[in-house]
Amino acid sequence: MSDTDLIKLYSGRILALAADMPATEPLDDPQVTVRKRSPLCGSTVTVSLDMEDGRIARYAQDVKACALGQASAAVSGAAMIGRTPGEVRHARDQLHAMLKTEGPVPDAPFDGLEVLTPARDFRNRHASILLALDATVEALEQSEGAALTGG
Repeated sequence: MSDTDLIKLYSGRILALAADMPATEPLDDPQVTVRKRSPLCGSTVTVSLDMEDGRIARYAQDVKACALGQASAAVSGAAMIGRTPGEVRHARDQLHAMLKTEGPVPDAPFDGLEVLTPARDFRNRHASILLALDATVEALEQSEGAALTGG
């Protein structure tokens, strides 16, 4: 990776997002907590959430990742309250397609993930970028499973 590529990848906007992480206050007694780790780079994201009426009512995240993973978590974390599981899965799938197959930018309110389009060319960063949404989808699946079993 050349210096020019690094400068392009770590733009000022990405660094600003990484520095202003939302939803970092831990939740008291969350319904579900999931920790995901990227084996490639060691980044981790822990997500806690509560569901109410089929939507995310409370959301918290603990992000230990590179600036790209942090920027992704900042954009997605700011959009989580009020989202349905289907909306979050759709955003995760759109981000995956944006990175891997040059698909379009995710729909609003996740459209701020557009800032990460320069990372398409850096496959070794994709897992970190997807980590926050992957963790949230897994947490939602656990929450749905618990609701189905009455737990």
